[in-house]
Amino acid sequence: MILVDNAVISDDIKEQLFVCDLEACKGACCVEGDLGAPLEDHELKELEDALETVKPYLSEEGLKAIEKEGPYIIDFEGDYSTTTIGNRECAFSIYDEKGILKCGIEQAYRDGKTTFKKPISCELYPIRITKYDHYEALNYDRWSICSAACTLGEKLGVPVYKFLKDALIRKYGEAWYNELCNEIEGS
Repeated sequence: MILVDNAVISDDIKEQLFVCDLEACKGACCVEGDLGAPLEDHELKELEDALETVKPYLSEEGLKAIEKEGPYIIDFEGDYSTTTIGNRECAFSIYDEKGILKCGIEQAYRDGKTTFKKPISCELYPIRITKYDHYEALNYDRWSICSAACTLGEKLGVPVYKFLKDALIRKYGEAWYNELCNEIEGS
């Protein structure tokens, strides 16, 4: 385990090699699972504020799901996640010309239409964060749909914490990330 401020980081995050391979998985993490993308409390307002700007990017099915349920739901544990289409695909996911699922929110962000990039849980994947009273636990989420990402990560020699540098900086800040690197690379 690695400790940086109030974060407990599993050794898998430094040891596991990983680089997303969208050509292979087709964005399966946007459709697999039993809930949409986990949302942090502050992201609820950001998502609501960006919604009208993002709507033109979304599929008809996604728009219908959002119209029916809103942009997010509360799950059985009281946590928030994005609405899904038929309890599967994220309502904000869109298919590109190659049939790869991508994020409509992120596309609007890339087009300069919104300042909300996408839920941090999406950007941090395969890291999942569990929040406790006094700390957060960062764990590597092993999932068979990411086997191609593990293969590509091995080929390129990129560990999870380096692949997710920008996302970790977005979540915790550059000083935190630099301390993480010092802890990992100094050990």
